[in-house]
This record gives sequence, C-alpha cells and structure tokens, in this order.
Amino acid sequence: MAENYKHSSFKQLLEKLQEESWQLELIISGFAIYGLFVAFDPISITVKESQNEQQIYTFIISLVAMVSCAILIFNLLLHVILRGLWIGALGLRYVSGDIEYEKLKYSQKFTRYLRRKVGSFDKYIATLENYCSIIFAISFLLIFYVLAFTLIIIAIALIATFIIGNEELPGWLSQGFGITFMLFIIFGMILTFFDFITQGWLKKKQWISKIYFPVYWVFSILTLSFLYRPLVYNFLDNKFGKRLSFLLVPIYLVILIITSLNYRTSNYLDTDQSSSSIYANSQNYEDEIDQKDEFIRGVAIPSKVIKNNFLKIFIHYSENIESRVFDYNEGLKPEKDRRGLSTNIQFGTDWASLGTRDSLTREYIKTFNEIYRVEIDSVEFDNDFILAQGIRSDLGFETYVGIKELSEGKHMLNVSRKRIREEDTSWWRVANIPFWYYPD
Repeated sequence: MAENYKHSSFKQLLEKLQEESWQLELIISGFAIYGLFVAFDPISITVKESQNEQQIYTFIISLVAMVSCAILIFNLLLHVILRGLWIGALGLRYVSGDIEYEKLKYSQKFTRYLRRKVGSFDKYIATLENYCSIIFAISFLLIFYVLAFTLIIIAIALIATFIIGNEELPGWLSQGFGITFMLFIIFGMILTFFDFITQGWLKKKQWISKIYFPVYWVFSILTLSFLYRPLVYNFLDNKFGKRLSFLLVPIYLVILIITSLNYRTSNYLDTDQSSSSIYANSQNYEDEIDQKDEFIRGVAIPSKVIKNNFLKIFIHYSENIESRVFDYNEGLKPEKDRRGLSTNIQFGTDWASLGTRDSLTREYIKTFNEIYRVEIDSVEFDNDFILAQGIRSDLGFETYVGIKELSEGKHMLNVSRKRIREEDTSWWRVANIPFWYYPD
C-alpha cells in the first residue's frame, strides 16, 4: 500500500481530485467558518477568565486556540470570497469567452497597456485558482506555525520552572544542565527562525549545515514539524506560493494593528482603570457584571448603592493568594504542590487524609483572615472571611460587615493585605471601592 503513490493510476486519481478539489474546499470552508465563529466567543471568554484567575497554562492554551481561530476565519473567508469570484469568472467566460480588446475600440496606447497588464481572461481565472488553492492550504499550515512557537515558549517555561528553578535538584543538574539546555533552546529557536525567514539559507551552506543539522533535528521534534514538513517544502519550491505566504504575514500585522486601534474622547478620563475615590469600575459591583466576558476584578460588593445595614465583601481567589498564605504560614505548604493540571479520577478514599485536610483548610482560612484587612473610611472592621462562590460560581472568600452606624452618603471601602519586606510589615492596598449608603 505504501508504494501505491508510484503507480500511474494513483497519479491519475490525484489529478482528478485536483480538478474537483474546489468543491471540497468550499464545503470544508463553509463548515469550518461556521464552527469557528461558534467557538470563537467561548474561547475568548476562557482567555479572559483564565487571565482574571491567573491560570497561566489555561491562558496560554486558550490564547493559542483563539489566535488559531482568528487566522483560520480570516484565511477561509478570504478563500471563500476568491473562490466565489473564480466561479463567477468561469460563468462569465462561458457566456462571453475571452477578452476581445479590439471590440473595446480603445487607443493603441491603452490597448497595448491592457494586453500587457491584464492579459487574457483565462490567465485571470488561472491566477484566481492558484490564489484559492494556496490560501486554503496555507491556512492550516499557519496554525502549525503558531503551535510550534507556542511549544517552544512552553519548553522554555518548563525548563525554567522544573529544572533551573527546582531547589530539590543538585546544583550541577539545575544550574549546569538547566542553563545549558535553556541556552540551546534559545539559540536553536533563533537559528530555526533565521533559517525559516531566509528560506533555508543555513541548509544551503555546506559547512554550516553540518552544525545546524542537530538543531534542526531537535526542533523538528519539539515543534512537530515532521507533521507538516512536506507542505512547507512544497511551498518553498513554488515561487507563487512562497510570495503569497510571505505576503500574508504583514497583512496579519496590519490587521492586528487595526484591531488594536481605539478612539479616545479624553486626555484624562478612561474606563479601564481601578476603582478609587473618583472612579467606580463596574467589575467591582456584582449587579453590574452582566456580560459573559466580565469578571470580578479582585474584590466585589453587591452594588454601588447599599440599602441594607450590612455590606457583603467578596475577594476573588487566585493562585497568588495561596502563595501568600504559604509565605505567612509555612506549615500549610504541602510537600508536593498539587496546583496545575490534574485529574478527578481517584482510587479509594483516605478518610484520615480528609480529616487532616479539613483541619488544614480551617488553618488556611484563619491565616487568610490574618493577612487581609477591611476598612471603611479608614476605620477598621472585624472580618471573618469564609470560602464561598461568586456570581460566576468562581471560588473566593466572603464576609459581611455591619454598617448601620454609617451616615448616609458616599463611603470608601478599602481592602488591604499584609506585606513583609526585610522584616518590615506594611499594608498593601488590594482594592479601594466607593459606595453609597442609603438604608431603607
């Protein structure tokens, strides 16, 4: 079966498929565009949620997925537009044939110019066909490029975290091997990128290619390029495909710049800033977080106007909070940090472990209450935070403080946390939220 590609019948089949491939391209593009548009919003919400919760691995994965979706949507929409133009040109050719410049009765100067620049109608149709086929193929190739870049960044992060930054490893392994391996990855990435943009210059030089080959071999595995390498070399030996693939890169950069543009209406006023005595950010008020892509920014209270004689305060949980708890109470720091990717599959139940975990959770909450402080108008209030879920079912810490003694009008809630630097204790502001108290 592996030798079938050498048979003439297989080559005839490929030629027939090439002639009919435009139908498959349109079908795949249509379904893909629909699916990508459906998936884009949930993925972008996941990006914002993981960024808000400081989940670095989820953020990277979802960001790569979002970028890949954006690339595919743009390329496939462009492909459908050009393929529609190609179909229209075929229909027009059936009706009117080729361009007859003599019937236009233009002057000799314009006739010669149009013959040279526009050419025949068949050439125009062939050019459109080439554009459509190459754009369709390169759409999926670019996804692999994005994936390759992501895998390299992840490799650098893993080396820095689990080898260089691992205090349990001996120095010769963490520093000697770790730093050497990191430098190899970084310089290998630079060489691979240089070889890519120069269209294989390092592979063409006899003595350099011998040095570059081990790097090429390692990065072919690291970036999974062995999956799409035939597609790459097929592009490189085609001048038209090579030109188009390099033309798309600046187009993506222009689109990125255009989408980042926004119109400012003021030199001083801005909606994207933290709450303060002169600004109330909607992400600090639960009743104003009504969009799927909006999340609590650190701390939230029920509303700007408080009518009850108590105030609910919710602090959104992040991994940084747990790291601070470990810094202040080293007894809570486990021997093995289980944060990160894990599975819910368990074999058996260790009831003794569950009891220990419950007592440690109580100590965890106690330490949290010692670290965080609640003040209203610079007056400290007793806080007793407990674990709770927010309006998005997100994990956090919740408490209620009595405010019936407050006067009517505007007040400032200040949530701060303890900070120790070189045995000097200070309080670091976490949130400063304005609210108005008007009891019923």
